[in-house]
Amino acid sequence: MTAEQLKVVRTAVPARLDRLPWSRFHWRIVVGLGTVWVLDGIEVTIVGAIAPRMTESGSGIALTSADIGTAAALYVAGACTGALVFGQLTDRYGRKRLFMITLALYVVATVATAFSFAPWYLFLFRFFTGMGIGGEYAAINSAIDELIPARNRGQVDLTINGSFWAGSALGSAAALLLLSTLLPTDIGWRLAFGIGGLLGVGIMIVRRQVPESPRWLFIHGHEREAERIVGAIETEVRAETGRELPPPHGAITVRQRHAIPFRDIAEVAIRRYPRRTVLGLALFIGQAFLYNAVTFDLGTILHTFFGVTSGAVPYFMVVFALGNFLGPLLLGRLFDTVGRIPMISGTYLGSAALSAVLAVLFMSGGLTAVSFVALIALTFFVASAGASAAYLTVSEIFPMETRALAIALFYAVGTGIGGITGPLVFGGFIATGNTTLVAVGFFIGAAAMAVGGVVELVFGVRAEQQSLEHIAKPLTAE
Repeated sequence: MTAEQLKVVRTAVPARLDRLPWSRFHWRIVVGLGTVWVLDGIEVTIVGAIAPRMTESGSGIALTSADIGTAAALYVAGACTGALVFGQLTDRYGRKRLFMITLALYVVATVATAFSFAPWYLFLFRFFTGMGIGGEYAAINSAIDELIPARNRGQVDLTINGSFWAGSALGSAAALLLLSTLLPTDIGWRLAFGIGGLLGVGIMIVRRQVPESPRWLFIHGHEREAERIVGAIETEVRAETGRELPPPHGAITVRQRHAIPFRDIAEVAIRRYPRRTVLGLALFIGQAFLYNAVTFDLGTILHTFFGVTSGAVPYFMVVFALGNFLGPLLLGRLFDTVGRIPMISGTYLGSAALSAVLAVLFMSGGLTAVSFVALIALTFFVASAGASAAYLTVSEIFPMETRALAIALFYAVGTGIGGITGPLVFGGFIATGNTTLVAVGFFIGAAAMAVGGVVELVFGVRAEQQSLEHIAKPLTAE
């Protein structure tokens, strides 16, 4: 792909993409780009479930419980690093080039992990696996939002981000087989990583059919390629529907640039959109605290306070995961119809209220293992829609030239602050065996989500069914 001579161009490409009816092309985008979250959910859940097996004698790798924690921390650190590194590259070199590179890194590192023979080797490749996933968050979310019509963007984005939990449910079920006595101690956990790599290769084959974002192309001096791609999509949609497409409404004029300096990108967040920056941070930190605290410690809570055996924990995790998946799936359409502000604030404040109720009942001793998981599944049914909307929000409220980096930055900061402090606080409270302290942990999570909901009410952006260029004018726009 060779850049044409840079110039000022006027194009209707965004309007042409937004007025398309839903078609097989859009399903290819969902499958090619979105299913990686299912894969991530499968692998993360299986790894969490089989981790104790890796500490047993005869596992083929001499790990301690502390090593398992270190590997998990390095995975998160790799994800934050990958998001920041690949986020910048995605904005500079294009969506497709980077979402192929990040998936390839994920596949190679995951397969390499299956051959782990020492703690240092495991740590190294868990870090690189995390880098691949962090890069995927930036490249995938930006590409999806730029290819999906405005009227469907909210529902599609929420469902795709929530599909992690469909993978988590499958991973919990798969863990039961991998932990069974049918497989040798040193084989089951290796298969878990190998399966992840194999599924990744399948996704890569489908992903090859996904085009580069035409929005990225026309800004970076490739307007002819952008026009060619959109024209091919329109031809396919006409053939599928048997109808002519409605005329596009609106065009945009941009001064093309090969690259946007980082200082320009930083100015966007600090000077042009400070309220949106506060909004993104509040949404990401709130959901990262609550999610990482509960997800990493749910099995420990069930075992410590309800006497659930380690072999039975995956059954409860399936229920938890299904609640998380159904939230975005069933509520997603409302984010496009009722609107972003009422739905995002409502899901954040609603999950905060449910977390507070959960804390009160937990402290009073009025819950059984079944009622506890049922209530926490309901809480995260609501919270999951809000958490997925955090990714949607930061991917659509900043200019196109900064979109991938914005996603990366908020993901890294939110995960770095909320994702680390959440498990540390909860883990410390659980270790005391004191139900009151664990309830305090739930209250803190409720407060973090409530702050996000209030900030959304104050600083939220009405982005439903709006063109991305209308929500945030490109930096290169004339």
